[in-house]
Amino acid sequence: MTHNLEPAMSRIPLALALSMTVLSATPALAQDHAHGHGHAAGSVAAEAAGAAMAVDAFHAALKAGDTAAALTLLAPEVMIFEEGGAERSRDEYASHHLGSDAAFAAASEATVARRSGRADGDIAWITSEGRTTGQFNGRAIDRLTTETMVLKRHPEGWRIHHIHWSSRAPS
Repeated sequence: MTHNLEPAMSRIPLALALSMTVLSATPALAQDHAHGHGHAAGSVAAEAAGAAMAVDAFHAALKAGDTAAALTLLAPEVMIFEEGGAERSRDEYASHHLGSDAAFAAASEATVARRSGRADGDIAWITSEGRTTGQFNGRAIDRLTTETMVLKRHPEGWRIHHIHWSSRAPS
């Protein structure tokens, strides 16, 4: 999906802004979800650490332009919500916004300000808040971002079943 930055600007892929937000997690956040330790910027419970690593792997694959690896982390029936729109499967996402999301991820920088996550059995949810900045297609980017991912543990590991992305201009 793409996202209107301002009425006068062209549409920019929000999914990529969000992917960079998660990818640029600070060492404290990385330690948090890897070890289940809480800190002021939120916490990821130990039982959700593997799910948080799958989220990070998805964003790292986008950043690296490895769209095949990104797709392996999505369940075939993934639902991606953004800007009031929906992509209703991995194949739909692959044929519409995956490539532009990867290009945007490669061109922007982001930080995670807060991350939380929990799991209940084989279901986990990871929430992230951050900021994405940079240049894309000749336009300045400065967005506050939020992301929610719902994952399910499969025999081959955690897979993303739902993504909800949102962003806004800073105040």
